[in-house]
Amino acid sequence: MCYLDNLILNTDSYKASHYLQYPPDADGLFSYLESRGGAFNRTVFFGLQTILKEYLAQPITLENIAEAREFYGAHGEPFNEAGWLHILREHGGLLPLRIKAVPEGLVVPTLQVLATVECTDPLAYWLNSHVETLLMRVWYPLTVATLSWHIKQDIRRYLQETSDDPEPQLPFKLHDFGARGVSSAESAALGGCAHLVNFRGTDTLSGILAARRYYHEAMAGHSIPAAEHSTMTAWGREAEVDAYRNMLTQFAKPGRAVAVVSDSYDVFHAVDAIWGGELREEVIRSGATVVIRPDSGDPATVVLKVAQILEQRFGSVVNGKGYRVINQVRIIQGDGVNRHSIVEILEKLKSNGFAADNIAFGMGGALLQQLHRDTLKFAMKASAVRRNGEWLAISKNPATDPGKQSKAGRLSLFRSRTTGEYASLRIDQGPIGADYEEVLEPVWENGRLLRDWRFEEIRARAAATA
Repeated sequence: MCYLDNLILNTDSYKASHYLQYPPDADGLFSYLESRGGAFNRTVFFGLQTILKEYLAQPITLENIAEAREFYGAHGEPFNEAGWLHILREHGGLLPLRIKAVPEGLVVPTLQVLATVECTDPLAYWLNSHVETLLMRVWYPLTVATLSWHIKQDIRRYLQETSDDPEPQLPFKLHDFGARGVSSAESAALGGCAHLVNFRGTDTLSGILAARRYYHEAMAGHSIPAAEHSTMTAWGREAEVDAYRNMLTQFAKPGRAVAVVSDSYDVFHAVDAIWGGELREEVIRSGATVVIRPDSGDPATVVLKVAQILEQRFGSVVNGKGYRVINQVRIIQGDGVNRHSIVEILEKLKSNGFAADNIAFGMGGALLQQLHRDTLKFAMKASAVRRNGEWLAISKNPATDPGKQSKAGRLSLFRSRTTGEYASLRIDQGPIGADYEEVLEPVWENGRLLRDWRFEEIRARAAATA
């Protein structure tokens, strides 16, 4: 959408008037980003680098200023033309900002400072307010990465309890089905990339491309041949077995996997009479892992019944932890999948003696779309203003909602060397104790990227905390 490329217009309308609202002696602002709690008690910091590379790296131009002047005039807002011309002349159109942030992939408790923003030019201090809208959008990839990370911990727990070989399976237990269910191509790219911080399975191609563009990862995710309903129903109900046999002929090779949606008509008949009956020997001879996909009904109930039928038809082995692993075939559930249903399905399988090895999950809208800024209550707030050369701490503390109280002062995030605990501390009140090491790192200054995180580094950080 090239008409959205003007950084001066990449903000909220009311931001245009803010340069006239600060005290006349102000020449500096300090802001910070945090999660104020919400659905999880820990966040996985991810996605800021995409914003820095895609938006802040692009200098404003004289044409951008002219477009903004005309736009704001018609829109009913004042326009700080002198301020933007100053940025163009003195900084080559690059915004004079200093940004420090948590290393991407790090797992941090909520209610802590995740990033700070400060303008490096006293004549453009109001930029902090202007870029809030843009920088705040990091909430989306950060929230997807956080949700995906917490689901990974849920699945890991069941694998550790029921599987002999939990860790090698884990990266492919949650597959991203979300590309069609999001609001935009950019959402698919950012959300799909965020999920890949924790898992390796995806059908969201744009997420892989985002990891390649912004994080130097050539191939962040993988998939397998899989059927959809149209490729099954095109054969007609009377030839359902031929549709399935064709999947075996085309894709079922030794050591490979192929997924076949099997509920176009009657999933239990398909599993019992076709996969476990007419095609049973062909499945076994193929040497492939055939993954059966139910796609309707109550997820936990249907998955358990499908597992029971497949076990009757293909047999199973009891692993070292006393749970059964079905031979040759597996199940992937991609309908009605969210964090809660995943746990429900895994618990139901476990209580009936089945190992978590037997199941994988595909998650779509609940992974990439059914979340919002308040899922983790994200906010970016000014915490200090410089007036007459002196920094003053500022904050909000609404009497009607104590949960929206903001932090005051110039801040950073620190971690105790002895306990590992995180603390958001003021850096304007004297030296920080020797036990604390600073976690925030400079990532951006005056149009220059200072940290260029690679996807492998980000994955390693996220995986280091469980």
